Amino acid sequence: MKIDRRALLGGLAAAVAVPPRLYAATITDAIGRTVTAPDHVARVYPAGPPAAVTLYTLAPDLLLGWIEPPGEKEREFLLPEIAARPQLPRITDRGDTTNLDGITSLKPDLILDIGTVNATYSALAERIQGQTGVPYALLDGHLDRVGATYRALGHLLGRADAAEKLATSAETTIAIITQRSAAVPPEKRPRVYYARDKSGLQTGLGGSMISEPIEFVGAHNVAADLHGAHGTATLDQVRAWDPEIIITSDKDFAASVGSNPDWAAIAAVKAGRVHLAPKLPFGWVDYPPAVNRLIGLWWLAKIFYPESFPEDIKTLTRDFYTQFYHVTPSAAQVERVLAGRD
Repeated sequence: MKIDRRALLGGLAAAVAVPPRLYAATITDAIGRTVTAPDHVARVYPAGPPAAVTLYTLAPDLLLGWIEPPGEKEREFLLPEIAARPQLPRITDRGDTTNLDGITSLKPDLILDIGTVNATYSALAERIQGQTGVPYALLDGHLDRVGATYRALGHLLGRADAAEKLATSAETTIAIITQRSAAVPPEKRPRVYYARDKSGLQTGLGGSMISEPIEFVGAHNVAADLHGAHGTATLDQVRAWDPEIIITSDKDFAASVGSNPDWAAIAAVKAGRVHLAPKLPFGWVDYPPAVNRLIGLWWLAKIFYPESFPEDIKTLTRDFYTQFYHVTPSAAQVERVLAGRD
């Protein structure tokens, strides 16, 4: 793996590479709140994994740490010094108790949350900002909002140029995937089931961010009618749906389903169309639901509509990792990622 030295030096010596902004930047966040950052942002507290991943891609030097720190296997594909930053306390503990001490002790200049936008997260942002005095920005994590989110974040952090490059790249991917997928006749769009755990029965329901990439590419999510954030299907339901393709993020399920008699009659299993989604350093399909899923759109599109997406997934992977993760994986590393091997 080749580390992008410019990104590393820029990240670890940002005071030299990025001159301090001489004004306090203000944005309107995804829920209509006015958020004003200090004139110099040096420490950003991610409210959750999606915020941490997105911030890492844009301004790794500003990331205080990780809610879920990358493990040894994940760190191989990230800037070493940033990947080694510590685990941060969650914004809320069990029981929805705000962890004020965990936040204020680290003296962040900004708290960043990226993901679902609703009244619950809006209230959380208002409450924590009011209790800590730290500006709290809530930005939309849906795929079709990635460009806008990058631009808003870039303005808030004083990284507008870098944000524009990532936003443009993301929007190019979104446009290509959307246009080509829309041209596929409905009868040629596969029925797809997403299996998230070893049993294969935990799945992504309709309209959730978990299943968003599958639905975004225009496939028929067979569990879509169940609606919700996540859920569990029964084997009888999966048999009735009879998906043509199964996407899974669980390597144990991927390894065992072909010899499991309970699944043998399902079309995807009979045809050998069970695909294990890559997940290093972050999941390509659903977790965390952040910009890491952009490369997953290409991967899914090539599985669903190979004739419409002739691009080389290995080249796409290398280029995405170089631009968004600030490292350039070797050919062997790319092969390992695509094979779903840890």
